Amino acid sequence: MAIRYYWPMVAAAVGFRLVLVLFGGDLHLASRPEVSTPLTSLRRLAEGYWLKQASMSPYSGSMYHGSPLLLSVLGPLTSNRSGSKHAHVYCRLQMSRNRSLKSLDLTKAVNNSANVSAGDIASLIYLWNPWAIVTCVGSCTSPIENLMVVIMVYGACSCLAPLAAFGYVMATHLSLYPAILIVPVILLLGYGPDAPPTKVFLVKSSSDSKSDMSEYDKRTSLKVQRFSWMTVLHFIFWLIIWSCYVLLLSSMILKKVGGLNEMFEKTYGFILTVKDLSPNIGVLWYFFAEVFDFFRSFFLIVFNMNILFMVLPLAIRLKHRPCFLAFVYTAIVAMLKSYPSAGDSALYLGLLGLFANELAEMQFTFFLFFGYIGVSLLSPVMHNLWIWRGTGNANFYFATGLAYTCLQTVLVVESVGSMIKHDRKLRLLVTS
Repeated sequence: MAIRYYWPMVAAAVGFRLVLVLFGGDLHLASRPEVSTPLTSLRRLAEGYWLKQASMSPYSGSMYHGSPLLLSVLGPLTSNRSGSKHAHVYCRLQMSRNRSLKSLDLTKAVNNSANVSAGDIASLIYLWNPWAIVTCVGSCTSPIENLMVVIMVYGACSCLAPLAAFGYVMATHLSLYPAILIVPVILLLGYGPDAPPTKVFLVKSSSDSKSDMSEYDKRTSLKVQRFSWMTVLHFIFWLIIWSCYVLLLSSMILKKVGGLNEMFEKTYGFILTVKDLSPNIGVLWYFFAEVFDFFRSFFLIVFNMNILFMVLPLAIRLKHRPCFLAFVYTAIVAMLKSYPSAGDSALYLGLLGLFANELAEMQFTFFLFFGYIGVSLLSPVMHNLWIWRGTGNANFYFATGLAYTCLQTVLVVESVGSMIKHDRKLRLLVTS
């Protein structure tokens, strides 16, 4: 079921952005810690570009910590634009969903309920998300990182190994954390887009073996869960090609003003060691500002490994839904990364809309919706009371970051639980 007035709403979202770009200079979004971080700030990128133009290393001092490719592309322009492929990703998911339901004879049973166009919802969530708007207007490089992640997911859903490899290499090059998305990308390329669990197809096959069923239908039901190693090997081949190409370009850009060793130290090393403790909407800046130096290395290892601990269990449980697994990983990264921003939430909330039908019965949506609104309003207020008015302290701003992390935790837990309940519902429909 398509959303009424979809294209007028899209045009209004684009027009609203243009108005803010032209007349929103007084908002000073580029200096907001919720929008720009030490890794995504365009002001820091301009400083790095100036150092490079002066025949100095762009990583001199402690200002720039981004990719050298961004210096060559955005340095002269000092602006960024990005698009969204949510609708194209949804088309692949919808085709896979319909094929799976048809093979399970559940098309009528599932489609009798109210189904909406999840692609329209996902694109509208991204276009009208206030965090996506301020990220677009706030002069930061987060939209480019988000674009690379979406290109990677789109390429994997479409079985376009070169495109998926390009998006993965660029996303990992710009920010270290998308490296964990290698798991859902391989599952997407191997199994295809999301489908019901293998147990559902086994139950369907066992029940159909007792009744009359054509050979074509049997082959179709088994084909859904067959792993394609050739596509994965093709992806690995292009992954090596794109990685070598990006490293070659980076070495050419930094040939006379540094080198790859300095780039890795000032980008990946800066992310992992959390040297910049300027406030952001996360919680790590406050924690490492309070922890004793003697324990700093230990807690750095703990927090950096915390993300990896969740990769394998979630992959085992949700291997049949790799696109949803990519959303979960993206949300976890936004919650636990060292320098989070509003752009990270804009990405995973847009991906969440792709599963509007599967997560229709998710609980605590009212609490989550108004919780995100409350954090969005209280965060700049608490920051103003602490930094500018002097009537508050760091605990005020940290409280909003803690509430924001709790909201993301509830969202991840509830979405995963709702998806598992949806799969169980499909299994019950098959057995009945």
